[in-house]
Amino acid sequence: MNNRRKNRLLVAVAILAGLGLATALVMYALRSNIDLFYTPSEILNGKGESLEKPTPGQRLRVGGMVMPGSVKRDPNTLQVSFKLYDANGVVSVSYLGILPDLFREGQGVVAQGVLEPGNLIEAKEVLAKHDEKYTPPEIEDAMKKNHKIAQAGQP
Repeated sequence: MNNRRKNRLLVAVAILAGLGLATALVMYALRSNIDLFYTPSEILNGKGESLEKPTPGQRLRVGGMVMPGSVKRDPNTLQVSFKLYDANGVVSVSYLGILPDLFREGQGVVAQGVLEPGNLIEAKEVLAKHDEKYTPPEIEDAMKKNHKIAQAGQP
C-alpha cells in the first residue's frame, strides 16, 4: 500500500473513532437525564410485560392522585409528605419546597425525583394538573390500563 492510501485510511479510521467516542459520551451524558414515567402500581408491581421494577436511586416521574388525609406538613420547614395512589397501588412522596397552588388532596399530580428504599419518592419537583379536562397522554393511558386491570380482577 502506498503512503497516500495509508494516510487516507488512517484519517478515515481516526474520524470514525472520534465520531464513535463523541456518540458514546453524548449517550452517557443523556442517560443520567432520562426520567421514566411510572404509576404507583408500576413502582410496586413492575412495568411492562417483563414487570421490571425501578431500582432505588433511579430518577423517575410518578403520576397519580394525592390520597385524601395523607398530606403532612412540617410546621418549621417547607417539608411536605403525601401519598400518591392509582387503582392498584400507593407510594409515599417527600418534597422540600413550595407546592403548586393547585396542589390539594384528590388532585392529580406528577412528582419528579429519586426512588428511595421502601418505595419512597424523594421529589425534586411536584407538578399539579391545571385543568381537570386535560391529562397528558402517558398518564391517561397508564390510568386507563390500571383501571381495566382493576376491573378484570374484580368478580
